[in-house]
Amino acid sequence: MERQEVWAAGVTYLRSKTARMKESDFSATAYDKVYAAERPELFFKALAEKVVAPGEPVGIRRDARWNVPEPELALVLNSKGKIVGHTIGNDMSSRDIEGENLLYLPRAKIYTGSCALGPWIQLGASETAAREWKIRLAIRRNGESVFAGETSVSQIKRSFEELAGFLFRSQVFPHGAVLLTGTGIVPSGTFTLQERDVVEIEITGIGWLRNPVMVV
Repeated sequence: MERQEVWAAGVTYLRSKTARMKESDFSATAYDKVYAAERPELFFKALAEKVVAPGEPVGIRRDARWNVPEPELALVLNSKGKIVGHTIGNDMSSRDIEGENLLYLPRAKIYTGSCALGPWIQLGASETAAREWKIRLAIRRNGESVFAGETSVSQIKRSFEELAGFLFRSQVFPHGAVLLTGTGIVPSGTFTLQERDVVEIEITGIGWLRNPVMVV
């Protein structure tokens, strides 16, 4: 994945919709409406050269109070919008910034170290097979577990083909693209990442993505 843009889908899990409505009175109705709407929420996440590899540091904003990882299944798409593989994505987010005002979404989502992918691309799995996979998140601090959560790919509301189709509407991706499919694991507002934490994401059909945390 050397030249592919990374995009992301939001509010694809009911858990994500509920969490975002709770954290943002100002934007609550927007999250509610997009979960039920025909058109999904899609947003740009990172250029290929800004994606963090396994073992490299992911970033947390120094001007945010609530920084969290968002473990996600990532669809690898060719230039025609066909799903050719799957990998693991970490859509790092400053949720207090987004919660303050929905128009701040780019600032909450796009910054140094805000997107990690890996460890490799799993080829050949059908959507039916991928929906059997579990997504697990563990955060370690000084070697101790400080947060753990689990969800299932089956909880994603929209089909993978639907998400890919909307991404490629009126868009051209000559080198293909990577599309994050949303998160169903949301740490509470009492938890925020700290520098030197380690984020571990497992998707059972793919493997592990591990990254330390740095302040940016």
